[in-house]
Amino acid sequence: MYIHPLNAWKSQPEVLDFIRKNAFATLYTQVDGKPWATHLPVFLEGKPEGTFVLHGHLAKANPQWKQISQAEEVLVVFQGPHAYISSSWYTHENVPTWNYLAVHVYGKVRLIEGEELMHHLKSLVDQFETGRPNRVQVETMSPGYLEGQIRALVGFELEITEVHASAKLSQNRDDKNYERIIQQLEANSLPGDKEVAAEMRKRRNNK
Repeated sequence: MYIHPLNAWKSQPEVLDFIRKNAFATLYTQVDGKPWATHLPVFLEGKPEGTFVLHGHLAKANPQWKQISQAEEVLVVFQGPHAYISSSWYTHENVPTWNYLAVHVYGKVRLIEGEELMHHLKSLVDQFETGRPNRVQVETMSPGYLEGQIRALVGFELEITEVHASAKLSQNRDDKNYERIIQQLEANSLPGDKEVAAEMRKRRNNK
């Protein structure tokens, strides 16, 4: 994706945390020569050597799985909070825009099965069940039921080759207009607006 130099997001710990918190991603490849996208949860895992991989799964009925392992690279997109920025909030004439956080991950995919697929499913469920009442665990599911579900899935692991991260948060505005934008976003009822305002406050010392 195009990233303006002011919006380049270079903090690896922040980007990794963003991926974990926005794990419902979009996997883009080509299927029979056409762009194809699947919306799916993925799990970010650190390896002992310091690298990171993504793993996920697709339904066997989804033809995308038949071609992802043959692709030179695939793209996984993570989108976070975003908000419309009205130019009426500025102290000068300008055009409206949109603030957002997004991360694009490129990598090479290999298919996984057996114990690796089971590890992925356990990790994914454990991540999203943490802190919930009546927590579900893969380990407590009946073997027959679980086996039937797994037969309908194809797992994959993505070795990350590139990460492009953009935090477009009005970095080009002076302190006065930056603060005005934050105040307007905080006054709005949309959750995304408030989240963007919080991200902006983290990046500039506003009172």
